[in-house]
Amino acid sequence: MTPGARVLFVGNSFTYYHGMPHQLAALAAPDLALHHRVIAAAGRLLAGTWAEGTPTAALAEPWDHVVLQEQSTLGHGLTVDGVPRVRDPREFHAAVRAIVPEVVAAGARPALYLTWARRDDPAAQDQLDAAYTTIAAEVGAAVVPVGPAWRAALADRPDLVLHDEDGSHPNPAGSYLAACVFLAALLGLDPRGRAAAVSGPRVDDFAAPLGHGTLVDLAPADAAFLQDTAWRVTR
Repeated sequence: MTPGARVLFVGNSFTYYHGMPHQLAALAAPDLALHHRVIAAAGRLLAGTWAEGTPTAALAEPWDHVVLQEQSTLGHGLTVDGVPRVRDPREFHAAVRAIVPEVVAAGARPALYLTWARRDDPAAQDQLDAAYTTIAAEVGAAVVPVGPAWRAALADRPDLVLHDEDGSHPNPAGSYLAACVFLAALLGLDPRGRAAAVSGPRVDDFAAPLGHGTLVDLAPADAAFLQDTAWRVTR
């Protein structure tokens, strides 16, 4: 019998764009049957999503992992020269400190989805890395290093495009790389040699259903590069 895992994702559009959790489930098969649920809304802060009560109610179900993702700049409102900048992480850290005990009490393992820097502010990756790894060490959560994998991929392949046109959200390749990192870091599976194309339930920018269709369809060489990058960064 194929082993299974249950993952609850709590975040925003960086989590659900291009059906990233569905990509993860497809890439995990047939080694692992992944059941997942996504609680997310566009642009939302982690604290706000949690305060609505839906994630807490979801913890009544059995989960192996609960993935927490903060807004991409750790909050709204800080802009320099028209570019949103990463904020002080204190509010993010406070949210994680409040949420993780609930997750642990429910019998799940907490994980933080370390996201990527905006295209126009690549240096912000250092701030994001520090913000996530510091609080993860404090509360005993795992870190899923998607942002560091993006940085490594773009350093090795400057021609590669992972951002959407807005310079913030992922394009399908960016979400695919995220799924490969989750496969390795969260589920312990080697992403190398997995499918380059995935179909599944599609959603729009605000998570409204669009029906079944192609989530990602990469050239085999590009998929292999992203798989290799995810594996290398998570080892």
